[in-house]
Amino acid sequence: MAYWLFKTEPDTFSIDTLRTQKVACWEGVRNYQARNMLRDDVKVGDEVLIYHSSCKQVGIAGVAKVVKAAYPDYFAWDLSSDYYDHRSSPENPRWFMVDVEFCRTLTRLIPLSELKAHPALQAMPLVKRGNRLSIMPVMPDEWRTILEME
Repeated sequence: MAYWLFKTEPDTFSIDTLRTQKVACWEGVRNYQARNMLRDDVKVGDEVLIYHSSCKQVGIAGVAKVVKAAYPDYFAWDLSSDYYDHRSSPENPRWFMVDVEFCRTLTRLIPLSELKAHPALQAMPLVKRGNRLSIMPVMPDEWRTILEME
């Protein structure tokens, strides 16, 4: 089992949305490095920190679990979707998604400022300047540290 952090904008999709839906596809990843991790490395049973970004309270909001391995992101073929990509097709998919299941919300949102200040998290890609990936690995010791911060 591996650990991941998935970023989302809560105005579009939040941990509360996932709690209501119970299981949801994690679509719309349009960065090749993040896509490759999603397609090649994220596996069923992996656990995920749900991170709210581009909002007033940025930080880790909850935990989910991957329940379906990568499959083609069919929103790339939908002309009406914000995620449409004319270069992707059912025959040659360019983008992929996984399904995640809600596990729990955290007892409190852990803000990015606290994550950046914690000595045990200094190697984590999230706290490094300029990291904009929407999907990133979390090391087991980082995972434990974050949950202890809760």
